[in-house]
Amino acid sequence: MANSESKGFYKLSWMQRIGFGAGDMAQNLIYQTISIWLLFFYTNVFGLKPGPAALMFLIVRLVDVLWDPVVGTIVDKGNPRWGKYRSWLILGGIPLVGLAILCFWNGFSGSLLYAYITYVGMSMCYTLVNVPYGALNASLTRDTDEITILTSTRMFMANLGALCVKSLPIIIAIFAPKVLNPETGKMTAVYNTPDAAGAWFITMTLFALVGMALLFFCFSQCKEKVVMDQKEAANVKVSDLWMEFVRNRPLRVLAFFFITAFAMMSVGNAADAYFMTYNVGATPLLTTLFMWLGTIPAFIFMPLVPAIKRKIGKKGMFYLFLGVAILGMAMMYTFVSIPATKSNFVLLCIAQFVKSTGIITATGYMWALVPEVISYGEYTTGKRIAGIVNALTGIFFKAGMALGGVVPGLVLAWVGFNADLAKQTPLAEQGILWLVCVIPALLLLLAIFIISKYELSDEKMDQINREIEARHLAE
Repeated sequence: MANSESKGFYKLSWMQRIGFGAGDMAQNLIYQTISIWLLFFYTNVFGLKPGPAALMFLIVRLVDVLWDPVVGTIVDKGNPRWGKYRSWLILGGIPLVGLAILCFWNGFSGSLLYAYITYVGMSMCYTLVNVPYGALNASLTRDTDEITILTSTRMFMANLGALCVKSLPIIIAIFAPKVLNPETGKMTAVYNTPDAAGAWFITMTLFALVGMALLFFCFSQCKEKVVMDQKEAANVKVSDLWMEFVRNRPLRVLAFFFITAFAMMSVGNAADAYFMTYNVGATPLLTTLFMWLGTIPAFIFMPLVPAIKRKIGKKGMFYLFLGVAILGMAMMYTFVSIPATKSNFVLLCIAQFVKSTGIITATGYMWALVPEVISYGEYTTGKRIAGIVNALTGIFFKAGMALGGVVPGLVLAWVGFNADLAKQTPLAEQGILWLVCVIPALLLLLAIFIISKYELSDEKMDQINREIEARHLAE
């Protein structure tokens, strides 16, 4: 092991793996709350119309396209005293927490300017954390099996955070005012009206502070061992981002896969709250149970990813689980479209579990491919520009997120969604159903085609990493 580790193939302790995973759990508590719930908060609580909100989501992502490469260059060129990458967990994490909380403050209710300032600021700070965090993965070890375990642990922890995020309706219900439900005659908590604004603010504050503590824990456990030489770092520039994109074919494949995968997840996640509120008419408790089923499969299947990958290969795993996700979406669309099964919550939960099993496993494992394309770039150019590569994947990840924010808002505006109505029109309900099932399924079909072009097998990656280390030893 000593000889292997001397060549960069480091083995990590479980505390290091969990510590690294805590960073993604933190970002899920903060950024996934915003990804899933901010549009719903803006339209139902803060008082924005779907159209202007959709435009804002697009503009924020355009800002990211300019900002991400700048951050990638700063990260690769810099050498902060606490570590090249892990320092940013603190330097970017503190302002990220503050701005995330302010995104859910209703003090300037209905103000589009306030929404822009807080959302743009939060997104820029998220980049300051997310780009170096992504690069941190590739700086811990070159061992492909270890990276697979690290990614599985990371996604397990990330989905713990996601489980909390999807519990938001019942957490808000604890703090929200109670109103009389005319159907049951009982007092019921509401989370989808301006009256619940204070409850949203309290909940986001709790999530953000826990996220900050987890970022500190990640910082304490991760030690960078595979990093760029300082002489090489001095030559890094923003243009390296586009040069790397042009010459690194596996990176291009992964980038476009990120766009489709995150667009699919963002569209579906943003629509879930509308779907459960207006198509199903679920209570906060049932909404939370439904959303939990979007995360629970992670705890079952992500620990099995290393074994599944060894059995059927990485491409086989993507084909299998993306296909399972499409099957789940078809089931859900069928159940909701047939009047006899529309109100059967158990059938909807089964479809949600099948859909989520496919999505979580496939999109969780795709992060293990990022260190591979970083090493491939180092192999072909001699530069290990992990920050630049993660900035590129960040751009495409956020391009997908942009679609996830823009498409729901545009569709809701087109079908005439009205947050003031307790019962939406049939066209509006159909539009919501398209956002939950049809559009994500079409994106998944595209994702299957894209990932079929990925060419870096485990055997090829092991050969590439051994040759890279042999070069370093010969210098």
